[in-house]
This record gives sequence, structure tokens and C-alpha cells, in this order.
Amino acid sequence: MRIVLAEDHALLRAGLEQLLRAKGFEVAASVDNLPGLERALADPDADAAVVDVRMPPTFTDEGLRAAIAAREARPGFPVLVLSQYVEQLYARELLASGQGGVGYLLKDRVADVAEFVDALRRVIDGGTVLDPSVVAAVLDRRQDSPVARLTEREREVLALMAEGRANAGIATALVVSEKAVAKHINSIFTKLDLPADVDGHRRVRAVLEYLRV
Repeated sequence: MRIVLAEDHALLRAGLEQLLRAKGFEVAASVDNLPGLERALADPDADAAVVDVRMPPTFTDEGLRAAIAAREARPGFPVLVLSQYVEQLYARELLASGQGGVGYLLKDRVADVAEFVDALRRVIDGGTVLDPSVVAAVLDRRQDSPVARLTEREREVLALMAEGRANAGIATALVVSEKAVAKHINSIFTKLDLPADVDGHRRVRAVLEYLRV
């Protein structure tokens, strides 16, 4: 897999480059500014991107905006945002297409290398991986949302789905059986009006409803 890496901090960028190569990825481009990132994302041979949110020249939201533009040009293009900040508006926009292949992790909450690599692989495989802080920042708690129909346990399950966890991971986190998790998920789909024949991936659409993008 050819990965575009965008990080303005030189030491962190070098460390990520070394890590990605050690885990079998090819670093197609490693950049520290917006023009370089835009050129790298325009390469049709790029398979995915790991981007910081704030980059030169203004250190505001350049990386995230470039990631959104890349997914508009190439729907479903896998992007893992790795940042110190949660940009609520752009996080919503990044998820708004309803497609997977998206991750948003906070640098100081990534516990270890294995967690980061696993998150990147899940994003490349079309999954959605979100830090709980990102979920909290973009969650719309309006009571007219179908999410209000969910029980407390179903909301816990849906929150873990939003983190990108599979049923087995959810079961482990909640100390319940996978069968119980599957039952909760089916109930979530029903309460969110997501029948089996709905267009798109029901799991992704359930997470998007949770985030109200």
C-alpha cells in the first residue's frame, strides 16, 4: 500500500515514516505543507493518506480540508487523520459522504504502535475509526434524533461501533457475548430506520446518524 504522509513536525514525521515502512507500507510521499500534500493526494497511485489537521502556511485546518477534497475527488479514498485537535465542523464534513475508509485519532490518545497500525489497516479496508473524544465533539444530542430512541446499552454499543470496533471487540469492551452484541446492533438498525435492504453499509449509516453529520 502506498501511503501519503502529511505531518509538519519533523521528528514525528520521520518516526511515522520509519514505522510505516517497518510495517510493510510504502511511503509514497512525506510532506510538511499544504501544497506538497495536495500534489501527493493528486497522485492516482496513492492508496491512502495519514494527515495532520494543522499545517503550514496558516496552521489551522489545511490537512483536514485537503483530505476532504481528496475524498470528493476519489470517493472512499482512505484517510486517517492524526492530530492533537478535534475540528468539529470538518470532522463532520469528512464523515458526511456516508462512506467508510475514514479515521480520526488524537495523537496523545494513541496508546501504542499496534493500535495505530491496526487503525490504519481498518481504514484502508473501508472501516471507520474514531477517537471517543472526536465522537463526543461532533455528537448532536438533539432529542428529535432517532438516536434518542436507543437504550443506554445500545448507545454504548453504537459508540464503540463509531470507534471502528468489530462485534468481538465490542463484546470484550462491554463484557458481554457476541450474540448479545449482535442483538443490540439489530435493535439499533431497527430503531434508526435502517432496514436490511437500505442503500449503503448499515453499520456506517448508523454511526453517521449517531454523529448527525
